[in-house]
Amino acid sequence: MGNDEKKKEGGVLPFYGAAAAWVLYALLFDLYRVSHFVFAGLLSVGVFILLETVCAKEEPDIEVTIKPGTENIKKEDTGNPELDKMIRDGQMAVSEMKRLDSNIADPEISAGIRRLSSTCEQIFAQVRDNPDKLPQIRKFMDYYLPTTLKILNAYDRMNATGVSGANIDSTKQRVENIMTTIVTAFDKQLDSLFGSDALDISTDISVMESMLAQEGLAGEKMEAETLKNGDGSDISLEL
Repeated sequence: MGNDEKKKEGGVLPFYGAAAAWVLYALLFDLYRVSHFVFAGLLSVGVFILLETVCAKEEPDIEVTIKPGTENIKKEDTGNPELDKMIRDGQMAVSEMKRLDSNIADPEISAGIRRLSSTCEQIFAQVRDNPDKLPQIRKFMDYYLPTTLKILNAYDRMNATGVSGANIDSTKQRVENIMTTIVTAFDKQLDSLFGSDALDISTDISVMESMLAQEGLAGEKMEAETLKNGDGSDISLEL
């Protein structure tokens, strides 16, 4: 049996166990008596909690367990332990997102996961190439990314049960509602990494515009805009 099949079986087992407890008790006792009805309810809840606990212990921990598809993740040694950990955790997070994408059938959730995966890969690539940006994603790595994976894993488990109920349906709906917000937040995290680059480029462009205007190498429109937007410095536009 594959890991995905085991996971689905583990997610359904507590519900089957609780239902079986009701059926067994109904066969042995008269449920029309209030005391028996209450006891049967408590018994089914106890069976559910027991089986859920057992199944939870068997579930892989995404932070410490290597999942299928991650065996080939290479260990990088940059000489910076914090950066190495970011690269390793990032690779495992992206791998987990791809697994969730293949598990979840809902097209909107699946599309959102693929977008998150792509954005994460770009974030990790930026920080890997620019280690000085590592502090900018510390909160992202410590809270937003693992929490997002926790939410998506819960959605996957509930979806795999094939059961409709108040708790399951409402939780799944909340996850579906927040996906757009999570995607936007991840995009903003990536955009923030380009803040210093954007400032440097903007400064370079302003300086170049001024120099081109001084040397008479810019078109008339650029020269007029440079003069209009100037800071009062002595810029001559005469040829």
